[in-house]
This record gives sequence, C-alpha cells and structure tokens, in this order.
Amino acid sequence: MKTPATDPRLDRLNKLLPAVYRMRDADQKYVLQALLRVIAEQVNVFEDDVQQLYEDWFIETAEDWVVPYVADLIGYSPVSDAGQVGEVTTAKGRALNRVLIPRREVANTIKYRRRKGTLALLELLSNDIAGWPARAVEFFKLLGWNQNINHLHLHRAMTTDLRRVEDLDLLGGPFDPLAHTVDVRRINSHRTIGRYNIPSVAVFVWRLKSYSVTRSPPHCEEKVHPNCYTFSLLSQDAPLFIKPEPDAEPTHIAEEVNVPAAIRRLALAKHPERFYGADKSLAIWAEGWAGLDATRPVPVEAIIPADLSDWQYAPPLKHIAVDPVLGRFAFPLDQDELPKKGVRVAYHYGFSADIGGGEYARPILNPSAREVEKPDPQDPTKTISETVEPSFYRVGEGQPLRHLRDALDHWREENPLDAVIELTDSGIYVEPVNIHLQVGQTLQLRASNGVRPVIRMLDWQMDLPDALTVTMCRESRFTLDGLLLTGRGMHVHGPKREKPDDPRDPICGAEVVIRHCTLVPGWELACDCEPAREGEPSLEFYNIRAKVRIEHSILGSIQIHEDEVTTDPIPVRVTDSILDATSPEREAIGAPGFAVAHAVLTMLRCTVFGIVDVHAVELAENCIFNDCLNVARRQLGCMRFCHVPYGCRTPRRYHCQPDLVAQAIEEKLRAEALAKNIPLPTQAELDAAKARERLRVKPQFNGVRYGTPTYCQLADTCADEIKRGADDESEMGAFHDLFQPQREANLLARLEEFTPAGMEVGILHAT
Repeated sequence: MKTPATDPRLDRLNKLLPAVYRMRDADQKYVLQALLRVIAEQVNVFEDDVQQLYEDWFIETAEDWVVPYVADLIGYSPVSDAGQVGEVTTAKGRALNRVLIPRREVANTIKYRRRKGTLALLELLSNDIAGWPARAVEFFKLLGWNQNINHLHLHRAMTTDLRRVEDLDLLGGPFDPLAHTVDVRRINSHRTIGRYNIPSVAVFVWRLKSYSVTRSPPHCEEKVHPNCYTFSLLSQDAPLFIKPEPDAEPTHIAEEVNVPAAIRRLALAKHPERFYGADKSLAIWAEGWAGLDATRPVPVEAIIPADLSDWQYAPPLKHIAVDPVLGRFAFPLDQDELPKKGVRVAYHYGFSADIGGGEYARPILNPSAREVEKPDPQDPTKTISETVEPSFYRVGEGQPLRHLRDALDHWREENPLDAVIELTDSGIYVEPVNIHLQVGQTLQLRASNGVRPVIRMLDWQMDLPDALTVTMCRESRFTLDGLLLTGRGMHVHGPKREKPDDPRDPICGAEVVIRHCTLVPGWELACDCEPAREGEPSLEFYNIRAKVRIEHSILGSIQIHEDEVTTDPIPVRVTDSILDATSPEREAIGAPGFAVAHAVLTMLRCTVFGIVDVHAVELAENCIFNDCLNVARRQLGCMRFCHVPYGCRTPRRYHCQPDLVAQAIEEKLRAEALAKNIPLPTQAELDAAKARERLRVKPQFNGVRYGTPTYCQLADTCADEIKRGADDESEMGAFHDLFQPQREANLLARLEEFTPAGMEVGILHAT
C-alpha cells in the first residue's frame, strides 16, 4: 500500500493549475502546493475507500475482516471446536481468523456442496481449509476377502507377496496397497484409533513443508573418502523431500509425487525421472566430471539409488550413487573420476514452518533515507539539510562483487551512514567477518528473497577467536537477516570508554536485530545431528548496552557478559524462535561466572531447550521452557500461558503449566473425597498425584536435534494442555502461529459434513 508521502497522486491537483500560478507559487516557497497536497491526501483516502468498498463484494479481493461477513451470506459458519473468532482490529486476531475462516474454503463452499460424497473432495478440503496436502484412503478397499470365482476383483488388495519389495516398503503408510484384517476400532475414536474397518475413511495429512535449497555446495566427507558427499553442507544425514506436483485433475487421488513426503530409495530407483532433474526434487551439478557441461545437471541415467549407510557401496565409473533417505551421494572410487571444478546440488528438506534461514519468502526491511545536517558550503556558520540514501552492496554470482570481504572493503572505504550488504545466491561464504560500526551508523547483512546463503567461520587465527565479530557504537544498529551461520558463533561488543569516569554511555541507543536466521546450535553437526561443540554459545554480548531483538530464528546458547554493578540490564526480546542449548544441563541464556545474565527478557511464542538464568523476565507468553527458568527479580514482569518446570524461580505466573493441572488434580481428589464421604487425601497422596500430572503434561517432541525434519514439532502423544495451551487455544512454543489445533478441528468438522452417510472419517498425520 502506498503511504500518503509516496503516493504519486499527491500532486495531481497542483498539476491542474495553470503554469503561471505554479510559477508564482514557486516564488512564494510552494505554499499553495502544500495546501493542495493536504487536500489531495484526503481525496485519495476517500477514493481508495470507495474502491475498496467495491472490491469487498468479491471474496477474491475483499479485505480479511470482510471474509466472515461474505461467509455468512452463503450459510458458512465457523466451527466452535476450533476456537473463538479473533478480533479483526488486531494483527493477532486477523491471523487467527485466516485459519478459522479460510478465504479459499469460503470461495469454494458452493462447489464443495455440489461434490459432496466424493473421495477427492476430502483432499481438496484439507488443502483449502488446513493448508495441508493430503491423500484420502477408503479402508474397506484394503480389507482381505475371499474372491468369488464367478466375480473376480483382482484389483482389490492382495495378500503379501514377499517378492514385491516396494509393496512391503509402503506397508502401513498412506500408499499401502496390501490387504489387512478388519480392525473394529473407530477411526475417529478419542482413545485408540483404528484403521481397517468397513466404514472408515482416512485423510492422511502432511504437516511438514518441503523447502528448497538451490545450487548450493554439498559437504565433502573427506574423513571417509573424497568421493563421499552429503547434500546438506552441515554434514548431517537428513532425508530428501519431494517437491510436490499439483494434481492434474480435481478428481485425481494424490500420489506420492503430489505430497511433500520423504523420498524412498525404491521410489527413486523405479521412477528416477519423477524426482531427479533441474526443476524436480533433487539434482547434482558436477563441473568437469565425465565431460559434463556445468550448466546442466548430471543426467538421470547416471544416477543409481543406493543404501549408503556405511558408505559401503561404490558406484561404477561415470555414475553417482544417491541415498535419498540419508541425503548422501558418492562418486566412483577412481580418483580420475572425481569432479575437478566443484559440485553443486539442489534438493528439498522438510521442516514445520518459516523459521531460520531458508529460501522461503520473508518481508524485507529496507532502511529509509535519512535527513542529515551538513555545513553550508556558502556560509560555514549555517547548516543545510540533505537527504542521504542507503548504500547497497550486492554479492554473489552475476554481481559486481563476488566475495563478502569485497563488499565489506567497499563499505569501510565509503563509510556510508546506512548500508545493506545483500547476498544473492545460496552459496557458502568461508571468510572472516569483522564489522565495526561508527556512531549512528547502521548495517544490514542479509540474504535476498529466494536464496539461503551460508557463512561458515573457520579457525583463521590460532591465538584469537574467529567468530563473526560486530563492534557497536552509540545509536548504531546491526541487522542479520536470512542467513545461516555455522562453524563459530557471533560476538557483539561495544568500544572501550576513552575515560573511565566518562558519564556518557558509548553504546547507548544501539540495537542488534537477528531475523530469519540460523546460528547453528553447537556450531556444527555430526552425521546423526548431534552438535559438534555442545558447550559453545551461538551468540555472545560483551560490555554492550544495546537492545537485542531476535525474530523467527534458531539459535544455540546466548551468553551475556555485562557489568551488573555500573550498568542497567540490557533488554532482550525473542519472538517466534527456538533457543537450543543442546543439553538440559547447559544454559540457553546465561552469563559465565555469574548466577544470572544481566538482561531483562521478553519472550513470545518461543521454544527453549536448556536453562534460562536472567536478571528478570518482563513478559513470557505462549512459550515452552523445556528446562528450568530462574530470575533474580521475581517482582518484575509475569508469565502467561507458558510451560515451565516445577520448582523454578519465576515471576508471577498466569494460566501456566503444570500449575493448572496440579491445582486441578488436588481439587478433584478433595471433591471426590467429600462426595464419597471418605477421609481427605493426605499430603503425600496429593504430592504423588501432582507429580504424575506434571509428568503427563511435560512437552513431548518428535525431534529435539537441529537438522532433523521434525525438530521441535510437538508429538501426537503430547498433552492437550500443551497442544492447546496458548491464550488463543493454539499450541505453545515456536510453532504457535501455525494454529495447527484450529486447522485440525476445522478440517475434521468439514470432513464429517461432506463425508457420505454411514462412513466415518479421521485425520492421520503422515508427518
């Protein structure tokens, strides 16, 4: 949307004046032009409002707050089990409403009613309502039955043939073709879910997304052999995911290539052309290998799917072995057959949300032009205002600057007030990075949209640390945006005072912003996703009085070295992020040698692995503290709708777990004793019951190691008090804004509405 100051229509009234009046107005310092701009601004607002009123009649162009009213016109009603409709006046409420009342579902409601009872419609509902790719399966077709010789149904499910290896590979999944005995449990049971029954229809949903990595260097496992590589440049084993293809027809039932599932070895072996290629799920470029052109990937005929668990398979000459389950590939053992000019890969990995560095689209924050005062060259005693535009330095293939150090050298030489260094490709930058900001200077080090560059720090100096170092001054700002940092951490510190008794704070007003970044927990990963340096922090602050803001990022431990005697605690705000200390005994936020970090913490929608020791917590909301949280000042701030382990020293808690379940079980036991006229439970009995409840609501995750697709995803066995424990009944933690409980409740209600009479439908999580 155009702001009033940038709207090109702002001077349209002034342009209608005769030229003579505009010339006279210029002599009077544009007084008339300023008046007409004020009038034109209001005219533009009125005109835009009238135009929007017309667009609000159509579901495709209506604003978000209008969608519920359009839905009411066609008889659409929200599902009460999914939660209450949010306030349309707040951004949080509008985000919730987009899930509770999906625009796409409202637009297609009438079309859905016409197709009621068809199997493919259930898949469309999952896509349009919950945003989850799905496959619908009628389980009665998978029941074993005796064939009638006079009426054969050879296409029906068959008993297991041990020679059909691919059928066995699909056993128990969404694409299972084998026959099963009947399961009388209901598929929509609130207890134990059954599958193979006559009325049962399952909708398998994929909650993990498939994220792309394009033309990135792989990791060479030289410790094993120079011919061994992993697709991930962090060297961990990670399954490759399918780039989903859209369904050709609305009546088509989803196949494996239509969903973001992990690629199977047998599927790649049987249909390699479906998954391999420059615009497919994975591809390999090997410049100079086997006489291939660097602009084209290795041909599919040279790809051999294989099991590379122990790197035990060596492909024949002019072939590459690929293991999609582990994300590995290997060249022939012959040294003459190894690539001489580098390798590039494109692949897809699985993850839950747009958090951490990735090629997903994210909002770009460009610095605005600044008005600065400069001496008047004609009269040195006076100053004039001058507009200074920010400087841009673009680095990457096809750009004037190829290396990050070149951009930093140009930036230091020109010394602009505001600058942006933008990395435009998904390459890896193995360079020392040392940044020194002057007073009032700002710098953004960021990735372009659609790429995921990696900065890898090495041991450049034997006698000094080699982290990404940023030195801040007063009123300066540093932003790290869209990058992945590995090999070392990031150090931020302030300059030394010129005089020890100088009352002025040399770093007052400074700010550090980290957006959509990954600072690898433990610096680097082993093949099993275990951190290489468990005890090393990802982010350290030394003697800096600055605001710290972290958004949509994944970080390891944060260490704050601050003088708590002479300075106030620094404000640290973390939102929609994951902090991972790699071990329950280590500090996620702390200070070496001190009881607590000298910081005031604000955390919204975060998941924390490790101990948090801080001066105070101003606000913690919708967060999961998997391990203990301790504060020095309990009187300041509060915690709302969070999970924090029992026995921690925290500020005031409101609707937090396990406090609620402990209080509820005590009230329940006392009420039962009074109702049955039996002695009240003893304190030991109450303590035992509370301990069981605390254990029941302890968060459970599908993965707790960075690098796995299910990292930080709440498990299906996790307690509902956590999965629906946020203030808006969404899940606690970093994936709160996915609103998965609301999506599932909304989808289940619509599935039951459009399922044929007599059938029972249930949602099964494929990922």
